[in-house]
Amino acid sequence: MANGLCLNGRKRPREGAERPRKRRRADGGGAGSGREEKSCRLSAALLGEDSEISQEELYELLKYAALGKCHNAAQPSWCHIYHQSHLAGVVVVVLHDMSQLHFYRFYLQFKHLRKVFQHRFKLAPSANFLVSLYGEDTNLKPQNTPQGLTSTSSECITKNLHLQYDPILQRYGAKKQGLTSYTLTLEEQKKHGYPIEGSPRSKGYISTECHQQRTDSSPLFGLDCEMCVTAKGSEVTRVSLVDAWGQCLLNELVKPESRVINYCTRFSGVTKEMLLPVKTKLSDIQTRLKKMLPCDAVLVGHSLNVDLQALKMIHPSVIDTSLLFARSDGRRFKLKFLAKAVLGKEIQCEQKLGHDPTEDARAALELAQFFIEQGPTKVAELNLEMLLTAEKVAEFSKNKAALQPQGCGFQEQLNEPPPSSKPCFLDCLQVTGQKPLLLGRQGLDSSGLCQSNLSTSNKQILQRALQDVPLSKFSIIQFSLGPEYLGSHLHAGLYGKVCSKLTDMLTIYAGPFEENFCMKYVKKKFGRCGPIKSLTVVTETFQPYVCIQYEVLEAAQLAVESLDGAEVAGSCIKVQRPVTASMLDCNVLIEELELDVENQGVIYVAGLKSSLTETDLREKFSQLKDLETLFLPRDLESGKHRNCCFLKFQNTQSAVDALQAINGWTIKGRVLRSRNALAPGHLWRWIWQMNHIYGNQRKHIFYEKMEQLSESEQDLRKKVKKLDKHIKKLYRSLQNNTLCIVLFPGVNRAISSYSHLAQSSITKGQESHQQNRWIQEPAPTEPG
Repeated sequence: MANGLCLNGRKRPREGAERPRKRRRADGGGAGSGREEKSCRLSAALLGEDSEISQEELYELLKYAALGKCHNAAQPSWCHIYHQSHLAGVVVVVLHDMSQLHFYRFYLQFKHLRKVFQHRFKLAPSANFLVSLYGEDTNLKPQNTPQGLTSTSSECITKNLHLQYDPILQRYGAKKQGLTSYTLTLEEQKKHGYPIEGSPRSKGYISTECHQQRTDSSPLFGLDCEMCVTAKGSEVTRVSLVDAWGQCLLNELVKPESRVINYCTRFSGVTKEMLLPVKTKLSDIQTRLKKMLPCDAVLVGHSLNVDLQALKMIHPSVIDTSLLFARSDGRRFKLKFLAKAVLGKEIQCEQKLGHDPTEDARAALELAQFFIEQGPTKVAELNLEMLLTAEKVAEFSKNKAALQPQGCGFQEQLNEPPPSSKPCFLDCLQVTGQKPLLLGRQGLDSSGLCQSNLSTSNKQILQRALQDVPLSKFSIIQFSLGPEYLGSHLHAGLYGKVCSKLTDMLTIYAGPFEENFCMKYVKKKFGRCGPIKSLTVVTETFQPYVCIQYEVLEAAQLAVESLDGAEVAGSCIKVQRPVTASMLDCNVLIEELELDVENQGVIYVAGLKSSLTETDLREKFSQLKDLETLFLPRDLESGKHRNCCFLKFQNTQSAVDALQAINGWTIKGRVLRSRNALAPGHLWRWIWQMNHIYGNQRKHIFYEKMEQLSESEQDLRKKVKKLDKHIKKLYRSLQNNTLCIVLFPGVNRAISSYSHLAQSSITKGQESHQQNRWIQEPAPTEPG
């Protein structure tokens, strides 16, 4: 059964056996009614690059599973649910602030998740997924629940989720801070193109010489410039500076040094006639600014880097409001929108010719002051993203309405609902009469804002779930490790340890060799096991040894299994992995990876020529029975495929048969080698990135010192193990034919070293329990 998950343990009647006549009961059937219950199953061929699922694709699955064809929900584009109408319910388990990193760091502790959930994939990062699932403005009536437990998708939950994933809070935290906390660091200035002292790009620039150390009492100054296009590029035509009280200190027109090609009057408001009598040069403005700014001045502006580049000036302490009001994915709010949404002021009005730099400088200054005085939480509560969307919808409707014939409404003309009326997922369920169940750590603070309730434990949530989940067709259960485990330092430490352990697992040592052994032959011999990242001679030993680091786990394991004790380059060698504290459980980990339910039916094949195409391989392997998918890993830099591939079969037995058949095959003179897969398909790219990005940067450290666990990590291990048991208990309590999904939404932090790992995976699998089988969905995973 291809990737299918049997949800029902009942046996089908034997062929030829007389089937009993079905009789429809007035009550519609049900448990004990005699109605035949079909086995639901889910099929999805997820391997390699196809194992990343987007937010929309996951939404497709949930909608179809919960609503089905009777409510016009379509089958998901990336998987297939059989007998959806027989699903007893859908359960989504959300593990807040956990990611693939946690799953693989504590892989052995997640005993239940890795053995039960068969379909595991990477969920593309999205800060808004949970909010879109709960809805922006749902009005479900609260049910009677204990204090701290929430079973409603009320505005309180939506607000809490919005705040939890708001990029402003992710960057600055929730507490108020002084202005120095919002000035850009040197690294941030470099990243965003600010003029930097000593930088080749800033050669000839003038420094403001404001080098005094900043404090939270340092004075703020708003700065804005207007530019034109000249033969040399962009040059300043007007400069404005305002002080902390909004008083204009400088508002000057500037004569460009080169011939003007475009005055950009539409934006700058500056015309040729205005500049004709002007004698002020850029050097004059630079001198005046140096005199006007005190030694501890902090400049504020919107995309201030552009202004300083145009002024050809360097200033060490800046607040950039386009970055201060943070958005996701590198996007930025416009100054005009922020002034209206935050300050309630209209600037850059269409009636005016061009922008007023004094007005813009004052707006940027007031935005920074608002942010500092109110704090990140108050700013996040404004929900600027939603306000921007509403503004765009209103503008869109206004423009369309102006074009329509009189007497015909815009929405009637398009025969579709307005964009803002799209129902959220839980609203769709309510239309069908279903009552979603939401359980998690939610509570109200003194201001009425929904916040985490530390008095509500995961155990309490589980107890409530065991009681209420069977009564609901759609449930969302939220578990959390708790705020004490969300520190950035802990996540950075986990990431470093995962990277180091993976590097050690990908590394082998071979030797001893003779003094003048042929390195080329050794590379060729070990290269037949899989793609090699690096190969170096160890110089610390009396006799030569070779350190080989592979690209994939299967290659390193194949080398240990097939070449340990073999004769290579005239020497009988020993092949082993590094002997470190973290590697003492390596064999156990390898065995568990091999037994991982996701790796069942997947084999690894090495020894391929680089000239082979995917078509060649498909033709060669087409004779293998029940072959479902072929994945050919490619180098992420060159795009060329590696000398290995992964084959996924419809069942485990077909994979076993293929292993026996492939070993000894030759393709274009190359002898193939194969073994069971170890790393799930979605992890290959992640391991490659870890290996190349982090592996190239890390310094040599004695791993024993690095592996000493802090008390917080030891506690975290216990917490994770207990969490896995909670999920197991909940899972085993589910009815037959229940779709269960476990989400690791990711750790949202502004730390670049691991922010790219803030991704979800979903595990789908089956488990036999008291003669029952269940359909399951993926659980997020990450290396560790």
